[in-house]
Amino acid sequence: MLNYVLKRLLGLLPTLLIVAVLVFLFVHLLPGDPARLIAGPEADAQVIALVRQQLGLDRPLHVQFWHYITHVLQGDFGTSMVSRRPVSEEIASRFLPTLWLTITSMIWAVLFGMATGIAAAVWRNRWPDRVGMALAVTGISFPAFALGMLLMQIFSVELGWLPTVGADSWQHYILPSLTLGAAVASVMARFTRSSFVDVLSEDYMRTARAKGVSERWVVLKHGLRNAMIPVVTMMGLQFGFLLGGSIVVEKVFNWPGLGRLLVDSVDMRDYPVIQAEVLLFSLEFILINLVVDVLYAAINPAIRYK
Repeated sequence: MLNYVLKRLLGLLPTLLIVAVLVFLFVHLLPGDPARLIAGPEADAQVIALVRQQLGLDRPLHVQFWHYITHVLQGDFGTSMVSRRPVSEEIASRFLPTLWLTITSMIWAVLFGMATGIAAAVWRNRWPDRVGMALAVTGISFPAFALGMLLMQIFSVELGWLPTVGADSWQHYILPSLTLGAAVASVMARFTRSSFVDVLSEDYMRTARAKGVSERWVVLKHGLRNAMIPVVTMMGLQFGFLLGGSIVVEKVFNWPGLGRLLVDSVDMRDYPVIQAEVLLFSLEFILINLVVDVLYAAINPAIRYK
């Protein structure tokens, strides 16, 4: 197992290098000139040229890339073109709000989704199944931005129960986490139901019932462990979905996190911030999938990695 983890960690390097090359090319192909945006609409060509020189955008593309990649390997992601602060400081100041929002959304989505899926599988073709799957289909089909605006209209504007923007207290997390986790909970519910339906029909489940084991114990001890193996895979994929979905949710709720920073950086063509954030999201997604692979062996000792 240790050798497997080490090989996967070493495999991060070429993957991140490819991502770095692609995102560098992508941001430089975006329409618009960051020098013109920073200089302002009233700036003349001479001022814009001076800004381009200060930002290093007047150098050949391959020279810019070599400067970028050599500094990244040293842990230096450059300076924001807009705020003139180090990119690492910009990201560090926005990291925790996004992290806590993602974790909060993941916790309630997994717990609610798995509970709904298990109930739907145990009482298949009965009202818990029908209600649970109807909620799941609704959650999947409803766009996150529309759900966010609907929740704000009801609980903030009409009822005045919850705040709409900011991240100062736990109340601020309720609406964004509900919005961000709704689709994940729906996917988890459907996937857990499908997995449990297959497990409930296995011979060892019938054997446990024949031995007089209570239905609750059969489901929790024998069913849950075996049904969790494919569910864990889906959890890892959905965590990656949350990272991407946070961009829309943070924009809707004006959340001071990485998603909103990325949107603002794209608007202003802030190349260093965009490149650093995409690299960070890629690294997080790869590490999450590595953790999921390791959890396989913890849940099912029959799985071995060589």
